[in-house]
This record gives sequence, C-alpha cells and structure tokens, in this order.
Amino acid sequence: MPASDKAGKAAGPSKRADAVRNQQKLLAAAAEVFVVSGVDAPIREIAAKAGVGMGTIYRHFPTRADLVVAVFRHQVEACAEAGPRLLAETDSPFEALWQWIDLFVDFLVTKHGLANAPQPDSSGFVALHTYFLDRLLPVAEQLLDAAIEAGEVRSGVQAYELMRGVGNLCIGSDGDPRYDPRRLVALLLRGLQELGAS
Repeated sequence: MPASDKAGKAAGPSKRADAVRNQQKLLAAAAEVFVVSGVDAPIREIAAKAGVGMGTIYRHFPTRADLVVAVFRHQVEACAEAGPRLLAETDSPFEALWQWIDLFVDFLVTKHGLANAPQPDSSGFVALHTYFLDRLLPVAEQLLDAAIEAGEVRSGVQAYELMRGVGNLCIGSDGDPRYDPRRLVALLLRGLQELGAS
C-alpha cells in the first residue's frame, strides 16, 4: 500500500475523533449558555463560549431546534453517566443523589426551554420524553435505592415521583428572576434527608 494511502487512513480516524470532541465541546458550551440565558440565547454567545465560529455551529446544527435537541440528548447522556460515577466517588449515597439532582435541574432548565424552540418535526420532540425516561429513571432509582439502603432517606419514596416533583419545581423558573427552583429543590431534598434520619 502506498505511503500516502496509509497516511490518509491514519488521518481519517484522528480527524473523526477531533470532530467528535469539537462537537461535544460545542454541546457542553451550548448547554451552559442555555441554562443561564435560555434556548433563545444568541448563537454568537454559544460560539464564543465554545471557542468556535458561528459557521461551525450552523454546519453541525442547521436550525436552533436541531441544536436544542442535540443539547437535550447530550445532557441526558451526561446525567446518565454521572449517576454511577457519583455513587462510586461519594461517601454518602444521599450526597451523590443531591449532586445528581443538581445536574438534573440544569438539564430540566434546557428541557423546559424546548417549548420555546421552533418544532418542525414534533414527533422527534415527543420521542425525546421517552428517551429521557428510559435513560434517567434507572439512574435515579439506583441513587435513591442506595440512599434508602444507607438509611439516609426513608423507604417508600419512588424515583419517578422524585423526578416528577423536581421537574414541577423547575417549571416556574422561566423568565422570573424572583423564582429560584434550586432553593425549593434543596428544601425537598432536605425533607427527604430528615425523614431518613427520623
């Protein structure tokens, strides 16, 4: 095989790996911007945060809806992967649950913003809810079960109702600086902890 062919083949996977890393960096930056500024944040703000040109964003995500859905999926995967890692790295299962819920709140802020994004293909957005539950409910169950087993949370609390409760607390945060969902989520979690200790 000619050297040029070998060089070409060797460069291919590396280029793909770089493209994947760049896309992940872009999605992480967009997620951070969406949490602070909402899904209507200017694309230039996301580009600046990611350290890329606006053309790069449009090349990967031709519409804002494409970007929002990609960020949604990126955050779901980040939350799903974080659960077991937090459980392994944290002495207290309740603390691991708390840190995971904090990530979940970031995700929910973006998720609720989906309602404000143009939705040319509503079936794709509907499928996201099923995807979200399939990926995150088992993680929430694992964290909650560990906290219950450690005696840090009382038994009888269901992961689905905890996720639903946190989600409902996050709904009212849109555009109202007087409302801080994290404060109420913290009260909810402290309540679970006190029940576990009693």
